Amino acid sequence: MSVVKGFAIKLAAIFAFGGALALSAPSAQAETVVVAGGCFWCVEADFEKLDGVTEAVSGYTGGTVKNPTYKQVTRGGTGHYEAVKIDFDPAKISLDQILDKFLRSVDVTDAGGQFCDRGDSYRTAIFAAPDQIESAQRAIAKAQVDLGQQIVTPVLDLDVFYMAEDYHQDYYKGTGFVLTRFGPKRQNEAYQLYRDACQRDDRVKQLWGNAAAFVK
Repeated sequence: MSVVKGFAIKLAAIFAFGGALALSAPSAQAETVVVAGGCFWCVEADFEKLDGVTEAVSGYTGGTVKNPTYKQVTRGGTGHYEAVKIDFDPAKISLDQILDKFLRSVDVTDAGGQFCDRGDSYRTAIFAAPDQIESAQRAIAKAQVDLGQQIVTPVLDLDVFYMAEDYHQDYYKGTGFVLTRFGPKRQNEAYQLYRDACQRDDRVKQLWGNAAAFVK
């Protein structure tokens, strides 16, 4: 866990209870894909902006520990990634479009984490259901040609997805106060300070140029 992020959640964690739960399937009108792109706050915030995305939920997947906690995952040893479950309406946005935007919203050349967040839990990945594997592989191949660099983001088998603690959900929208390295801030302000300090958008823009997704 990055120092910046750790300070941002400190007070929020004190008042948050409950743990990770396996999510139910989306409605019949929605499809789902699970991706890992470093900090799940940022991935959730990005994809909830997209027309056609009905919900984005922060959680953990890919590991061996049942019902993991944030502390366990970021400490290491569980095998889990910070991940986001994206439910979307395929009549409005396709799986291919979701995956294209995902790959262009992260540093696909970094195998050791993302931006200021280092360690296995912050690695990138696409967790694909059997009928999504071909689409995921095609998206990575296309992105690699467009980027002209080796992409290290793997396609992994879809695993059990555990919902993260309540205080992580929609973190970027919260208006309660949390303690940060910059002093007490409203949660949405703390989120933006964290994202800026990690230079997430700067690195994505540097890597992808005009093709960068979600970067102003």
